[in-house]
Amino acid sequence: MGDTKQHSRRRALGREMASTIGLLTDEQDFTAMRAYRTFVFDEYEPYLRQVEDLLRSRAGEGSHTTVALFDPEEYAEFCADTGLAPDAPASRSRFTAEVAVTGTTLPYEGQPLAELARNLIDAAVRQVTQEYASEFLSHVGPCATCGKDIGRAALARASELLLCIFNAADPGGHQLVCRVSAVPQTLVVGLRTDGDLQLERPETLELTTVLAFGIAAHNAGDLVIRTSAPGMNDRIYGWRLQGDGLQPFTAAEVFDAYGTHIKAGDACVTEAHVDYCEPPDLGEVGRSGGHTH
Repeated sequence: MGDTKQHSRRRALGREMASTIGLLTDEQDFTAMRAYRTFVFDEYEPYLRQVEDLLRSRAGEGSHTTVALFDPEEYAEFCADTGLAPDAPASRSRFTAEVAVTGTTLPYEGQPLAELARNLIDAAVRQVTQEYASEFLSHVGPCATCGKDIGRAALARASELLLCIFNAADPGGHQLVCRVSAVPQTLVVGLRTDGDLQLERPETLELTTVLAFGIAAHNAGDLVIRTSAPGMNDRIYGWRLQGDGLQPFTAAEVFDAYGTHIKAGDACVTEAHVDYCEPPDLGEVGRSGGHTH
């Protein structure tokens, strides 16, 4: 009787313990991990089924589980830095615990594993993008002429421009995509809102940071916004980054630049019931004027 009660208590305690599972999100990463003798899976699809079964089992027991993006290259670097043996389950557990604190994770809420993997990759890309832009802004230093902190001034200017855009936009839902040239690849970040811009939202902070990076680095960039309202065609318009201001695209430029290959959110801009437009006038606020340095 006592043993049964103790076992029941341990099971109850186990349900209250949150855990993190590392997920290999593509077959290439899975193949890289097969180089380790202690990695017991031979094929990718059975591996995914086992992970999904485990997630469902834990959810059925009432346990909370987060899923972390397991990157084999980062894992190898982690083992080299910490002196851990890479071909050991305990090392993989240590790395997953580290990712749970500093890396990309998402909660398992019963969604299909394929959907969770896609969202995990998207979240990782957004995190890397923001970290890259934030790192630049924090180290760009003061303006040689006026002494202002260039990074802080660029963030303030980016926030001002975004607020101006949303104040000038027609009522409705908005999907905004910002692209800024960078090395080794262009930074791209998107934002969806149902109307007003909330600067404290993580997605808004990401977009603000990338736009500020373009302003501070004097890199080429652009913003495209899609506005949707009931009973009306969607309207798509945008601006190119010019100094610390925005230069309007003509309707033809928006169509030529984005009509065949750019997505606004999840909906392709080359579809029926869409108007390519010139953007609303942002007034003096939108014009370049040496606001940052």
